[in-house]
Amino acid sequence: MPSYKAPVEEVLFLLRDVFDIERRGDLPGFAEATPDLIEAILSEAAKLCEDAVQPLNQLGDRVGCTRHPDGRVETPQGFKDAYRAFVAGGWLGLSAPPEFGGQGLPFTLATIVNEFASSANMAFAMYPGLSQGALAAILTHGSESQKKIFAPKLISGAWSGTMNLTESHCGTDLGMLKTKAVPSADGSYEIFGQKIFISAGEHDLAENIIHLVLARIEGAPAGVKGISLFVAPKFLIEADGSLGARNKVACGSIERKMGIHGNSTCVMNYDGAKAWLVGEPNKGLNAMFVMMNEARLGVAIQGLAVSEVAYQNAASYAKDRLQGRSLAGPKYPEKPADPIIVHPDVRRNLMTIRAFNEAARALILWTALESDVAHRTADAAERQAATDHLALLTPVLKGVLTDVGFDNTVKAQQVFGGHGYISEWGMEQFVRDARIAMIYEGANGVQALDLVGRKLARDGGRAIMSFFTTVRSFIKENDAEPELKPYLAGVRQGADHLEQATLWFMQNAMAKPDQAGAGSYDYMHLLGLVALGFMWARIAKAALAARANEPARAAPMEAKLLIGKYFMERIMPETGAHLARITAGSDTLMAMPAEQF
Repeated sequence: MPSYKAPVEEVLFLLRDVFDIERRGDLPGFAEATPDLIEAILSEAAKLCEDAVQPLNQLGDRVGCTRHPDGRVETPQGFKDAYRAFVAGGWLGLSAPPEFGGQGLPFTLATIVNEFASSANMAFAMYPGLSQGALAAILTHGSESQKKIFAPKLISGAWSGTMNLTESHCGTDLGMLKTKAVPSADGSYEIFGQKIFISAGEHDLAENIIHLVLARIEGAPAGVKGISLFVAPKFLIEADGSLGARNKVACGSIERKMGIHGNSTCVMNYDGAKAWLVGEPNKGLNAMFVMMNEARLGVAIQGLAVSEVAYQNAASYAKDRLQGRSLAGPKYPEKPADPIIVHPDVRRNLMTIRAFNEAARALILWTALESDVAHRTADAAERQAATDHLALLTPVLKGVLTDVGFDNTVKAQQVFGGHGYISEWGMEQFVRDARIAMIYEGANGVQALDLVGRKLARDGGRAIMSFFTTVRSFIKENDAEPELKPYLAGVRQGADHLEQATLWFMQNAMAKPDQAGAGSYDYMHLLGLVALGFMWARIAKAALAARANEPARAAPMEAKLLIGKYFMERIMPETGAHLARITAGSDTLMAMPAEQF
């Protein structure tokens, strides 16, 4: 049976040594987040995820969710108790506004808890995760009345949330949706239509489920310009806040799927469900993007989270499993064979995963901190820079971290050999669970198109230019430090490749859009590699300082420096391959007639 230990010390190192979270004490919520409180929060979250959530992961995968003939959905045994513990601890409201019952602490802390929960049990973590996304959309675009009705209940966990976008004929192209909203005399609407792939669409964890639904008001313009966002509760809400009659929305079936069996992925049927407009008519996609961007960062975290738990189990197995002898001679002559950790190829898999995990966690925390700045600072320039960071890196985080996270679960499975293919060890579940993260909340190819087609050119390329400035400035400021040179050299070369690729798009993609499409996926991964490499340079700087100033931390810091050096030697050179593929253009890719495929 697999195990999991939340990387609390690793997160504390990043918050304190790499990002110096205490310097953000000027932001609302940060002054309250003292070092002692942060450590206590992370320790308690770790305990909950390790003890209450992780043990249910394999059970949830084996049993899945059950739909009853009346449309009710029952989650796997133990999920209700774990959910009660989760909401009783106030974890859903960790960073939510205090005026609605939240604790108002940094979003960064909620991001860390999300990672711990997703590593422990990805399917379970989706239930509270979707509620947090629905809360964000309502707080941003809902009326004052809607905020008052829905926010406290979502924050407490008494009610949960969903997002209803996809229909059987439209996923990415939401302009094709057919779900319609018919106005009622009382100002509400009746929703008619069917949505598919709705995560947590029906379950028994919360007393009410708040569905955020994209639909087209009768007579609205065609395409995305005619889409509106509605809130449709499972149970209608009386004037006094109590629950009333069952709304006309029901789970028609549970999707049979590859992984995340413990989460109820539903077909939802709307047969005149009573709903209320959120935001302005025909502006629903903008409102839903608040939830989608939250979800995309959450999915990026899933990529890291499953990679982390897969690594932990593979590393433990590699130190115990005896097979063969070291090529350099027996390392454990008293044993019948050496542990497989002595073999270079096993180490290649493990070090590749770990090198990604540590940099990916840093990149997520950097972005989460920028999100806190964007939403909490009073400084307009700071807010703009943080918003640019989020716009540029959200598609990169979603695409790169889920692609590589899935690859890493396969590498971890490989360490187990044949046992990795057997269910009881849990590795094949990690592979299956991780696979969906590359697809939902916008398939990764779409993330790449969004990055190259929209984010690069926005505001005259301000966001990517700011990124280059940040990276180049760090290199210049630290170039004289001899022990940092191996890390800075790799980042410098990667940044050079990224600048060349950006210039190539500027020169070739405007007149021929297929050039951008053909190179977008490689560009996303190229930018992701440079961002991860930059994180390793910052980690290395902090590790060198900690090693010099705190002898008790010398051993773990030395390990970090070795892993970072491995990243620069073995992974960072891939930026050159991405650049070569980008500059190959689209001619060969687009030349073959469709009928020849």
